[in-house]
Amino acid sequence: MPVQQGDLELLQDPISQELLQSKIPARLAYIAPDGTPRVVPIWFHWNEREFVMASPPKAPKLRALAKNPKVALTIDDNTFPHKVLLVRGTASLKDVAGVVPEYALAADRYFGPEQGKAWIKQLGTMISGMVRITIIPEWVGLLDFKTRFPSALSR
Repeated sequence: MPVQQGDLELLQDPISQELLQSKIPARLAYIAPDGTPRVVPIWFHWNEREFVMASPPKAPKLRALAKNPKVALTIDDNTFPHKVLLVRGTASLKDVAGVVPEYALAADRYFGPEQGKAWIKQLGTMISGMVRITIIPEWVGLLDFKTRFPSALSR
């Protein structure tokens, strides 16, 4: 029997693993302090337990996440049949001196090692610290449009 939507075991599915290791940014959804929904693209590092992201300390999303830490993340591709990883969880924030180490790992993945290290070096001259954002998955969904379809298409 296939793993059900909502089960954290879906993170082990080969399609999830492909998306987690891809260069596709996550889309982070949260509620702004004015009560309106927001979605921002954001680099992430998956460490097999939690999503780790980073932000400059003055980013508007940080005030929102401090007020309401419930979030949703998606990682999805642009080729048919589409693959979509859906995650819900609670964000935790921690101030970090310098560059968040996992952000440097993400830069290597997104840019490649040479350009990633150059970006981190440049960023280090622009900021004195960052905020480390972690999200431990509480609910996971997976769509592949072959064997897993949106619930609206289920019989």
